[in-house]
This record gives sequence, structure tokens and C-alpha cells, in this order.
Amino acid sequence: MEVFTLFEGSYSVAADKKFIPFDPKKDNPKDRPASLFIHVQPFLVKLDERLVLIDTGLGYSDDSGVMLLHENIRKAGFSPDDVDLVLMSHLHFDHSGGMVHWRGEEMELSFPHATYVIQQGEWESAFTSPSSSYKTEIFEFLQRNAQLKFVEGSGRLTDKISYELTGAHTPYHQVFLLEEAGDKVFFGGDVLPEPEELLRKFIAKYDFDGRKAMELREAFGTRAASEHWNCLFYHGKSRTTGFVSLQDGQFSIR
Repeated sequence: MEVFTLFEGSYSVAADKKFIPFDPKKDNPKDRPASLFIHVQPFLVKLDERLVLIDTGLGYSDDSGVMLLHENIRKAGFSPDDVDLVLMSHLHFDHSGGMVHWRGEEMELSFPHATYVIQQGEWESAFTSPSSSYKTEIFEFLQRNAQLKFVEGSGRLTDKISYELTGAHTPYHQVFLLEEAGDKVFFGGDVLPEPEELLRKFIAKYDFDGRKAMELREAFGTRAASEHWNCLFYHGKSRTTGFVSLQDGQFSIR
């Protein structure tokens, strides 16, 4: 099993939920008051002969109109057309924007040959939630054009991919565990978005249930340490992947 980090960039996010590119080498955070600064990085996993994409980023393009996510997949040595599965932890825009690609005013599927795997409850919530984090025009396009697979609760997608309904960040957020030949890769989405949230007890105001998210991070961290999971951090700043250790009640990442 091979894992590739598809770094889409760093962004500031204010109350308007707009993601503004942020380059720490030239941009001053003081110029963006009351903003959250995040990294965005989907992951591509080669599992047997299948290509699995985990979350899809913002879907932004470069100045020439090339989708950053597509370009990163090509840099990893693959074609976007060869992606077989797209696993979605949840449908907030910074995770789901890349499910489609805008060409001018026209929308098209980013991964036309892939099956998009989504929690049924998350899909339904995306259409009814008042949150501006959900972009329903994307989901309406997917409904008409994409291969969608809806799952409920926790279970196995294949003999090597399992999913677990966690809630906490959104009511129907899910996480994934991929296993092959003794290797285990865990994607915690926005329940475990970066190492720092595991290393210290942290309750985020942007979570649907912040206390539950904190408790889940500790539970997943404990499992990751005992079962030797390679954890993928979608919003990780200090690192994007890592193995968790637990000693004397304290977590560390290596």
C-alpha cells in the first residue's frame, strides 16, 4: 500500500467561510484578523491495483485552469481518470469542492470513472443544513452524473476498507481504515485533522459536538498506537502522516 499526500495549499478562513490562499512566506496573518489558518491535503492511496482518493479538497485550479488536485495526482505518477474510489469523510466544502471541476461556467465530474462513497445521513444533511459550508449545487450535479454509493452506520466497503460513523464534527461524519498485507492506514477526517489536536485535549467550536470529537481523538489515538496505524492528517501543519505512540498517558507522533 502506497500513500501520497496531495497538498492543495494553505488558506485563511474567516466568518464568511471563504477560503483565501495564504502564503506564509509573503502574507501577514495580521492582515486577516479573526481568521482560522489551515492546510488542505487530500490523500491518494494505491491499494492493490486500485486507486483510492480520500476527500477531495477545495477543487481550486491554477492560473491556467488546471485543477490542483488533478495536477498533484499526475505528479504522484497517476492519471485522475484511473481513480476507482472517492471516500468522503463529510461534505463540507473544503473536503468536497474537488468532487467536481469548474471549467468557466461549466461543471464536470473530477473523477468520472470513480464511485463516490458517502454517508447517507451526511448527504441528506447537506441538502437541509443552513450551513454555508455545504455547496448544494455540487451535490445536485453529482446526483445527476456521478456513481454514488451511500453507506449507513459503520461497516466494510471491501475486504480492505472499513468505515466508521463517528459524528462529532458533523452529525454523520465518518472515518476510514485501509488494511493491506499488515499495513494499516487511518483517515480521521475532521475528527483527527492534525497531530496537535491529538497531542493536547482540544474542544473545537467548529465541531458539531466538540467534547465527543475530543473523546474520539483520544480513543483513535489509543487504537492507532496499539495497532500501529499510519494516520493521515488532512489539515496537518507540522506533518501530514505519522505513527502514534502512547507512553505514560502521553501521545507522540513519529
